[in-house]
Amino acid sequence: MPPVESVVEFGAYVHGEKVAAPGIVEALHLVREHNKSAEGANAFVWVGLHEPEAPEVEWLAEVFELHPLSVEDAVKAHQRPKIERYGDSLFMVLKTIAYLDPGRGPGDNEIIATGEIMVFLGADFVVTVRHGEHCPLTAVRERLEDKPMLMSRGPAGVLHAIADHVVDQYLQVSDLMQLELEEVEATVFADVSSRDINRIYQLKREMLEMKRAVTPLQAPLSALPQRRVVPSEMREYFRDVGDHLSRVCEQVESSNELCSSILQAALARSNALANEDMRKISSWVAILAVPTMIAGIYGMNFDFMPETEQVWGYPAVLAVMATACVLLHRGFRRNGWL
Repeated sequence: MPPVESVVEFGAYVHGEKVAAPGIVEALHLVREHNKSAEGANAFVWVGLHEPEAPEVEWLAEVFELHPLSVEDAVKAHQRPKIERYGDSLFMVLKTIAYLDPGRGPGDNEIIATGEIMVFLGADFVVTVRHGEHCPLTAVRERLEDKPMLMSRGPAGVLHAIADHVVDQYLQVSDLMQLELEEVEATVFADVSSRDINRIYQLKREMLEMKRAVTPLQAPLSALPQRRVVPSEMREYFRDVGDHLSRVCEQVESSNELCSSILQAALARSNALANEDMRKISSWVAILAVPTMIAGIYGMNFDFMPETEQVWGYPAVLAVMATACVLLHRGFRRNGWL
């Protein structure tokens, strides 16, 4: 069935300008007739979908002659970032990531939200299928429509704009995660009350999630400029996006290693503080054990015990207790236990 609820927007573009069309089929017919009649024309159709149902994608597959395997991937989602060629068309999967506000609500520990953008690219069409609530493409479409020169680059230009937008999101999230790690790192050697091992572990999990989203795209995006569907004048632009992605991958890898180091340092610091507390407790127990022992001995009900009949016996025992406690306290302080 024709997509209704899932269509975000569609349009026919001729020489970079949007042309009115009543429906998707009519828009495709319009641009193909124009491309046949005009030499070197680059008219195309751009259809944007958000979480479509299987019948809707299957209807589009018939209209645009999409490969069944790519259609199946677009419906199921949760795909690994990749670029595949099916005949004269290209199918690209991009993982999207978004940074969530840590203080948005109690009980929610997620920092990064992920989604997907599937792009079907042909000679005269672009079909984008987006899964997830984050990283919408409305701003990309509006920017291209405001600059007909960019839109006139054709489907490859749209693919470049989408990839560039997604990678820019990677950079923003990576920078924010770096700031988050620096803040957590500063608290590791602070007071024990300000150190949260659970928070550090959550950051580690989010960094791994980000790594799974970013790293697999590096190889396909590097090979994209060599694809025949990419015009020669667009290859430099895709190489630039690939360079930005390489920077993101390096930053994510270093942040992931830093997060592991922070987690290990926090655990070691917690163990050290626990050992320090145990030393303090043991020291005070040892100090209190001396008067307890003496009091226990003199508390026994025997008639013949030293100094029990002397007037100075009681003060002498107290003095021995105090002296022993002071000496033990000084010894523990000298050894760093107190």
